[in-house]
Amino acid sequence: MAVPLHRANAAFLHVAAGLVMFAGGCALPRPDLFGLKDSAKSPRIRLSCYASSTLGSVFGDASDLGTHHYDNGKGEKNGIIYTCKAGHIDLPHVRKAADWTAYLAEKAYDKLRKGQTRFSFKLWEPSRYYIHLTYPENWKHLLEAQRDQIARDISITLGQYSAFTALTWHEIITWFGYRPVLWYPEFPSAFSWEDTFSNLLGTHLAGKALRDTERSYDEAMTVALDAEVQRLGAQPKSTAIEAAQQVKGLWYSGGILFLVDIKKRNLDIGLDDGFVTPWIVPGLGACQGAEPAPYPVPDLRALGRHGFAVTFEIEPREMERRAILKIVYPDPDNRRKRLVPAVHFEPLMEHIRQDAVRRYGEEVDVPG
Repeated sequence: MAVPLHRANAAFLHVAAGLVMFAGGCALPRPDLFGLKDSAKSPRIRLSCYASSTLGSVFGDASDLGTHHYDNGKGEKNGIIYTCKAGHIDLPHVRKAADWTAYLAEKAYDKLRKGQTRFSFKLWEPSRYYIHLTYPENWKHLLEAQRDQIARDISITLGQYSAFTALTWHEIITWFGYRPVLWYPEFPSAFSWEDTFSNLLGTHLAGKALRDTERSYDEAMTVALDAEVQRLGAQPKSTAIEAAQQVKGLWYSGGILFLVDIKKRNLDIGLDDGFVTPWIVPGLGACQGAEPAPYPVPDLRALGRHGFAVTFEIEPREMERRAILKIVYPDPDNRRKRLVPAVHFEPLMEHIRQDAVRRYGEEVDVPG
């Protein structure tokens, strides 16, 4: 299924890998416009936690986020924060999503710069992602500067789409039982109420940072994150904890991080209206009258004005792949090894919702 692509802009060339490996070898050396010390280094693993007032959760002040660092953790503040218009936000998810977006955008630009049409990448799980680009007929006749500008713009959008899709895929396979560490149960984290929006926010912020020609990537991310969190109604650490305590027994139960049971799941990935609506805790005193702020999901279908098209596929390689492929390809005679997110995420999410209703009740994906 070919999906039209988009245009882009901004100075971004050499961003390092984010626990993601592209097929086809390393990019050619070139100037590092993001100010990263080691352009061959993967984005760091940032440990996360649940937005629950349980032992092991870490909360922070939304007005004190520190400085973003792709390369190291110096100066970063992480943990769960709370905003009036977006509810709980998982900062490690935001930062990782942003860095993966930057990495994927840089790699996409490298492929476009070389005129390549096919490439693939993978995150830490076994699944591999495949991208096939179709160039417009007049591509080789454009001026080099014009091609470069278009390639940069397209690459940022493709990076945002790739990162959000890959992070959503991780939530999906986690629901089906995937866990990178056998002894650690990850199912409670699948579509927890803050995860998807936090990932989406990270891709949006990375887009702004990559288009910021005045600052390095880390500086631009620091500025963009601070500004956006303030716009969403930044709250102190005490409010983040109060909000978590207020929904205990309703959205989750349990007192220890490893044993927490997430009873409410935000299954919104933008399939219905193209937006993800964050969950806000109802009746929270510090945010009286606040309404959630929906964000648009990256969408390649709106990006065709330059005549590009892209096919984006996922090849599941986890043990759970058989159960997943059986859902998206019910006819065993026509079952393929790869799936198309734009087509197959919908039946997968419907299956997950039905399973969630069976486990937690009809209102499992409704806040309140």
